[in-house]
Amino acid sequence: MHNESDPNSSDPQLLSETFAIEIIDGLHKRGHQAYLAGGCVRDRLLGRAPKDFDISTDAQPEDLLRYFPTARLVGEQFGVILIPHPQQADAHVEVATFRTEGLYQDGRRPEHVRFETDPKADVERRDFTVNALLEDPLAPGVLSDRVIDYVGGLTDLRARVIRAIGDPSLRFREDHLRLLRAVRLAARLDFEIEPATMAAIRRSAADIQRTSAERVRDELVRILTEGGQRRGVELLDRTGLLAQVLPELKACQGVEQPPQFHPEGDVYTHLLLMLVLLKQPTATLGMGVVLHDIGKPATFRIADRIRFDGHVEAGLAISERILKRLRFSNDQTEQILALVANHMKFKDVQQMRESTLKRFLRVPHFEEHLELHRVDCLASNGNLESYHFAQEKLLEFGQDRLRPPRLVTGRDLTELGFHPGPAFGTVLEEIETGQLEGTINTREAALAFAERRLLELTADLPES
Repeated sequence: MHNESDPNSSDPQLLSETFAIEIIDGLHKRGHQAYLAGGCVRDRLLGRAPKDFDISTDAQPEDLLRYFPTARLVGEQFGVILIPHPQQADAHVEVATFRTEGLYQDGRRPEHVRFETDPKADVERRDFTVNALLEDPLAPGVLSDRVIDYVGGLTDLRARVIRAIGDPSLRFREDHLRLLRAVRLAARLDFEIEPATMAAIRRSAADIQRTSAERVRDELVRILTEGGQRRGVELLDRTGLLAQVLPELKACQGVEQPPQFHPEGDVYTHLLLMLVLLKQPTATLGMGVVLHDIGKPATFRIADRIRFDGHVEAGLAISERILKRLRFSNDQTEQILALVANHMKFKDVQQMRESTLKRFLRVPHFEEHLELHRVDCLASNGNLESYHFAQEKLLEFGQDRLRPPRLVTGRDLTELGFHPGPAFGTVLEEIETGQLEGTINTREAALAFAERRLLELTADLPES
């Protein structure tokens, strides 16, 4: 495959592949074993573009740092270095020395690491068979001829199964995050989890509670953004992991909805359908979909029909607790909560005042709000009138009309002879509303309005 690469190509994936092969060639010339390893080999065999290229070698870390002066050591204990790509900013190739590992006491890190010269020993300590394939890209023949397989990964790749290497219970005790990683791989690749591995995940599901919130969060995000999102959530449920990491979502199962608005079924089914419909979700959009109706179980009641009065407010409180528990960043939390808070506003867009509509259309990352609404509709009654209306208005207004330049400032109000206070904020907002409505269009009109309104607002204030 490497012979077909164009070294002059500007394709990032091809540049990374070429760079990785150059590193392997350099190690071979110094008398070392070196192979492409793990996910990049798996993806190449599946005809997928690898996200990155990792190399395993018998070269010791100190040798690697001497061979590649721009490299930096990122895992001294594990013999891992990063070699930056000379032509791609923020791109690198990870090179790791063959190793075996001691006992794991904390469900994450081994007590000790021993560097090895045998690639088989290195492979056998890895997680899943399809992630344990090696490739010598400089060897002759087609791709499959260049692959070295010590654990049956090629057979499992052909059978489309995720299988833990060796004793699955031991693999999951070593690193509890592998429980979620098995689900992510199966969902993204559309593979099955083989029975013994599935049984071990179910037995060990509660151990995920012993994994740091940040690591759990990152795996959840990857499940929701790397493809196969619906299957990922369904596998979380089948393995017992959903009840451990997102019990609030598990509570949505069986919560019926009014059939005239939600013919698809309960809250959980609605969510699964939305996940299928998402196009290239971000972390915030994926979580926004998961959490947008999370308040429905707590607000379910039957009156003239099934109702969820206050489910948005309840959902915001629940979502905030979940996002805090999973250690999402402040920026991500703000956007996800905004998606939850605003998802019901679309039903009113055609009746909104122009100023209210414009303020809604200009909320940060509105494209995510729009996409959530689109899949929300398609996964329920299919009515996209509000979606198309919002799209049309975005085009009609453009950024200039959504965010008109400020006509007056607080300093202007002070120069009119007024003292700063709460009334300033009120008047400035009213002026902007007038701009958005088209009733205030000039600085002179804005100043006249401001003077009149400030006189009204301050007339009844007591003298200081």
